[in-house]
Amino acid sequence: MFPGSRILAVAKVAFATEGADFLCFGESDYPSPASAHVAIAASLEAGETRYPDVRGVPALRQGLATYLGVAETRVQVTGSGMAAVNVAMAALMRPGDRLLHVTPAWPNSGNAARTRHAIVEEFPLTPTPEGGFRLDLARLEERLAGARALFLNSPSNPTGWTASGAEMAAILELCRLAGAWLISDEVYGRLVYEGEAAASALDMATPDDRVMVIGSFSKTWAMTGWRVGWLVVPDGVRDRITELVEITHSGVAPFVQAGALAALTDDAFSADFRAYCAQGLALTAQALAGIPGLRYASPPGAFYAFVAVDGLTDSLAASMRLVTEHKVAVAPGSAFGAGGEGYLRLCFAQSAERLQRALGRLADGLK
Repeated sequence: MFPGSRILAVAKVAFATEGADFLCFGESDYPSPASAHVAIAASLEAGETRYPDVRGVPALRQGLATYLGVAETRVQVTGSGMAAVNVAMAALMRPGDRLLHVTPAWPNSGNAARTRHAIVEEFPLTPTPEGGFRLDLARLEERLAGARALFLNSPSNPTGWTASGAEMAAILELCRLAGAWLISDEVYGRLVYEGEAAASALDMATPDDRVMVIGSFSKTWAMTGWRVGWLVVPDGVRDRITELVEITHSGVAPFVQAGALAALTDDAFSADFRAYCAQGLALTAQALAGIPGLRYASPPGAFYAFVAVDGLTDSLAASMRLVTEHKVAVAPGSAFGAGGEGYLRLCFAQSAERLQRALGRLADGLK
């Protein structure tokens, strides 16, 4: 039905390679917020281990509503960002429906639509000469005709491309004109290197627009293993979405939600983590600058370097060689769609010591 994960294929080899450095996963080595650890312990001590409100505990729903600037009645807590993706696809996509998927992109989102027997059509970002990417709005307007939904990830995994406010408004308007849903994956929304946050579809959408916005605690708060996210849906739709959550994973553990709420209000953590990622961004740019045959521009958002390698036609084979011969695991660009072939992706949200060692190994391998 859909291809297996090429990221996991590389990771399996890396796990079997003693001393390998992992830059292939979308995960930082930065510890989760201490405030979340305290809150989850207190919740467990209080015996909060029963079935939760499937919509999410009221305090977290209201906290997210305030954080996002929307009505609480539009917020649904989910068991991870990926769970939110699956719920959105279950709500919207039927066999034969067209999903226009902006790529290169994390493969799980497109595969979630394929499991519903939807037709997933890639819409590649346009590479720029300096190594970045742009979105061709005129071409998007043409391709949106007849589509059930557009799936957009901004800031982007793997490219770091980030829609400006004007671009996000234009994308929303094109979806309105085409009668298409906008599924906006904004899990990296606070991981930007100019300003406080990326433009959100919620900034310009009305409560009645055909828009679903996906968020997660995994990235901004370095809580990948906690498995808690959210979905913002149009006004009056949440009850039906909650039914889908009930039959998908029946809610999120209340003690995990207590930790998530504590993280949400920990402003110092998100600022410190963004600075940590910015340090990795700078180290990566410095390490890659001296390697001939590479095309790379530091991204405006997320925490990945998506590096074009001259002459590279099999990024999976190259990634395997980098693991086995140089002990550094990076993700092959082909894992992110046809537009990703010829690229390698690495996660730079790592400690300086670990990142410098891994980048040294990568440089040796690429040279």
